Amino acid sequence: MTLILDVFTIAAVTVGVFFFVIAALAFLRFPDGLTRLHALTKVDNVGLGLIVFGLLPQAGSVMGALKLICVWLLVQFSGAIVTQLIARSTRREGQEA
Repeated sequence: MTLILDVFTIAAVTVGVFFFVIAALAFLRFPDGLTRLHALTKVDNVGLGLIVFGLLPQAGSVMGALKLICVWLLVQFSGAIVTQLIARSTRREGQEA
């Protein structure tokens, strides 16, 4: 059973890191700031979610798993708020980020 959980953890974390690499490439590739911002928030949220999901079986206790989920939720909420603030500021100033 431990081998199955280890393989699951490796697979989920690897796919999560792949999403982070895709987000970095999108940041370099997309033309303006708002599309970069959109790509980074979407792909980073999925990447972090997969990494946390992969690390959950490795958490030693329920409290450790809850801490991982709380960190993921904190990043979800703060990322959404910061993205809205940056997009609103960019739109008000009428410039590209």
